[in-house]
Amino acid sequence: MPSWPYPLVFAHRLGGALAPENTLAGLQIAARLGVRAVECDVKLSADGEPFLLHDDTLPRTTNGSGPARALTLAQLRELDAGSRFHPAFAGEALPLLEELATLCRGGDILANLEIKPCPGREAETGRVVAEAACRLWKGAGVPPLLSSFSVEALQAAAATAPELPRGLLCVSPPADWRARLEAVGAVALHCHHASLNLERVDTLRRAGYAVMAYTVNDVMEARLLQSWGVDMLCTDRPDRLGELEGRC
Repeated sequence: MPSWPYPLVFAHRLGGALAPENTLAGLQIAARLGVRAVECDVKLSADGEPFLLHDDTLPRTTNGSGPARALTLAQLRELDAGSRFHPAFAGEALPLLEELATLCRGGDILANLEIKPCPGREAETGRVVAEAACRLWKGAGVPPLLSSFSVEALQAAAATAPELPRGLLCVSPPADWRARLEAVGAVALHCHHASLNLERVDTLRRAGYAVMAYTVNDVMEARLLQSWGVDMLCTDRPDRLGELEGRC
């Protein structure tokens, strides 16, 4: 298959288990560890601005309540996205996609942007995230890799910015994986690590697709997946998996 520009290890939700998820504090910790690529979740505020958050609702990771889609960006930025993880991160804000891009490009860190639309905003989120990614990573040597469980979001992203690479997220490789990948113009399939085996990985890669396994936190398991030819490992423990890239 053609040369793949992304590194093996991606820090899940920026800092994995080492920081509040989807925060700049997590990105900074990943950078200090020498991580070369990160994954994060991007959705839209009530006023259509892309920011980082995994859940459709706010309480699990912030001091907010209710659906994230109901708040403007200004209101979201007032929330504390760090204290629920640990008091040491009190006051950590929900990041803008623009802030992520600035820090990633300044630190030579590559990004996998998971398009995480709130219900009913699939196409809109795919379009806006793709537009922003094109603008924010303009001229970058390696563009961000867009991914999503939402076919509608990926199709909108493809229509908006066909030059950006896309990965389809599935819990396990579906029987019609080739048709699904072709439907969104994907270059990669992202699957739960337990759903993969040597035969599946080999079949996907022989067909010209890259493979990401999530969420891989055990070094021995990571080495096995690497030996099968898995191209990317998304992990909550970038500190542990650093040895696969010579960082430890």
